[in-house]
Amino acid sequence: MTYIDRMSHVSPRLMAMGMMVLSSVGISFGGLIVRSMQEADAWQISFYRSVAYASVIAFVILWRYRGRVVPQIRAVGLSGVLAAGMSACAGMAFLQSLFHSSVATTLFIMAAIPFVTAFVAWLVLRERLAPITALTMAVAAAGVAIMVGDGVAAGSGYGAVMALVCVLCFSIYAVVLRYNRAVDMLPVLMFSGIFLAGIAAIARWGDLAVPMQDLILCLFLGGVLSAFGNLFFLAASRVLAAAELTMFMLLEFALGPIWVWVFVNEVPTGPAVMGGCLVILAVLTRAFYESKLGLKS
Repeated sequence: MTYIDRMSHVSPRLMAMGMMVLSSVGISFGGLIVRSMQEADAWQISFYRSVAYASVIAFVILWRYRGRVVPQIRAVGLSGVLAAGMSACAGMAFLQSLFHSSVATTLFIMAAIPFVTAFVAWLVLRERLAPITALTMAVAAAGVAIMVGDGVAAGSGYGAVMALVCVLCFSIYAVVLRYNRAVDMLPVLMFSGIFLAGIAAIARWGDLAVPMQDLILCLFLGGVLSAFGNLFFLAASRVLAAAELTMFMLLEFALGPIWVWVFVNEVPTGPAVMGGCLVILAVLTRAFYESKLGLKS
């Protein structure tokens, strides 16, 4: 059996989970990239990251839709505008939090996203959790509890509030995508980048100059990591339940502090490392279980 033949037998759920793992691992380097900036502040990073992000998504839209761009953009409707607004607010809050607290504290608080998403999805979509998903989230919750209990006190109040805003906005974004899974919501990603770039430009009007190194890092963060990570997230949202989608994001929140620790010596505490290991173990175990089911089907 050739590689292509084997891939044709992979279940859509398994492929979606693979995309979420790749997306989460890639985006987990975001905190490290932000910490590697020389002078750029949160608003300047938001502007250049969003311009690069929106440009890449616009190219994908033009390539995919060709002569049907306008009808496809209109098809997302008000739900698409809501999703784009929530995604833009989440991105803005995330960077604000990183600049006012440690990477570990920000990501530890954001690890609550799957649980908030599960609650919102239950309220709006009436999506029930499969027993294996509930068990995985319980193990991950134990890791999150260890990390948050140890890390929240180390960050500023503003940074913690911004992380919580990011949690709420991204959870709503995920549920809106899932609710509209029958609609191609790709234009939402472009609108999100445009919204955030506009807000950042107003906030830093006349003061957007940054060193070349910072500019390159911003473009890479937006045009590569964020663009492809969100494209994978969008594709997976058509297959996976909202709670499952964000469950795999726990990998991002667990790995992010590790990269910052290794490369810029922003050292997390022992309990933080312990909690992160629990999160990674839970997600990898869930993915392994699903892969077994997918290969048997």
